[in-house]
Amino acid sequence: EVQLVESGGGLVQPGGSLRLSCAASGFAFSSNYMYWVRQAPGKGLEWVSSIRFGGDTTYYADSVKGRFTISRDNAKNKLYLQLNGLKAEDTAMYYCATIVGDAPYSFSYWGQGTQVTVSS
Repeated sequence: EVQLVESGGGLVQPGGSLRLSCAASGFAFSSNYMYWVRQAPGKGLEWVSSIRFGGDTTYYADSVKGRFTISRDNAKNKLYLQLNGLKAEDTAMYYCATIVGDAPYSFSYWGQGTQVTVSS
């Protein structure tokens, strides 16, 4: 059974930092791209960042580039997102996600999310 469990969210002041973690199990973690996606209150889903299998290639939305850093530890089956320079507009539920399998049998899996609130 595929499981993704996020942690590390919380309340932080503008300009502060947080480190989100995602513990993965039930699939070949080191063979999968991993993603962070967020949803702000009352808004749709926003892709935040992606990381390739070995962690050597990363991608970021323009809204977080230069402030957030995605990383992974394949030995521990863990995904991370370092959030620096947080702004009020970063307030959202943050989800880690992956796609397992090959089309047409592939399926996307999501964790339950971890809340990040940026407020003074």
